[in-house]
Amino acid sequence: MAAAGEASLAHIVITGASRGLGAAVARRLAAPGRRLGLIARSGAGLEATAADCRSQGASVATARLDVRDAAAMAVCLAGWDAAAPIEAVIANAGINGGTGPDGQPEGHAAASAQIAVNLLGAVNLIEPVLPAMLARGRGSVLIVGSVAGFCGLPDSPAYSASKAGLWAYGEALRAAHGPAGLRVTVVAPGFFRSAMSARFLGGHPFELPVEAVAARLVRALLRGEGRAVMPWTLGAALRGLALLPAPLADLLVRRFRFRIAPEG
Repeated sequence: MAAAGEASLAHIVITGASRGLGAAVARRLAAPGRRLGLIARSGAGLEATAADCRSQGASVATARLDVRDAAAMAVCLAGWDAAAPIEAVIANAGINGGTGPDGQPEGHAAASAQIAVNLLGAVNLIEPVLPAMLARGRGSVLIVGSVAGFCGLPDSPAYSASKAGLWAYGEALRAAHGPAGLRVTVVAPGFFRSAMSARFLGGHPFELPVEAVAARLVRALLRGEGRAVMPWTLGAALRGLALLPAPLADLLVRRFRFRIAPEG
């Protein structure tokens, strides 16, 4: 199930597992002897992912939950951990938003929803399992951020903020608890083919197949890598912009303008 030097991770919980990257990661991790806990809001997509994973020999539990519901998440995770210790969690659930096709700002509702799902949703997954992982002296956490977290993009301020928060949160967890046996991986993908990416009305530089991103995430998780940025060229460019004087950085980032189509 795991190559030499990789963790076996017998019980893994994944949020946002009904489609896109979360579903691709779940299918890639599915194997005999491994237990998967899959969480998503979409019941049909969730069950389709679960069926694929079971066909590969994995034992699968599902929960149709909104990651913003901290109490429900905590109850679900406690039950799963009692049945079999959770050895890894993947905080993947996310939504995007930004400047609409009419040029209007995203607005309070869309902005607050992105921060609640993307950032607080990850906290609602990780914090309930953290004490048990630390008590056992082992555990793996993978947080799916974005290269958008490296430099605030003018047409997706809330999305950029949520992903910047995820990066800082993961970095802090690793620094704080690495000596106690917690392995934290923060990943920052750029564009990859998905329904979310399709809503992005603009250039898609260095866009990758979703399966390629899923493979990279799984490898980083199993190897316990601290960070993974893909493609590194786009990540480096945006990180570099954030280090420039503000007037120059603003001038350059304004060249990368886009619109976000409504969901559905």
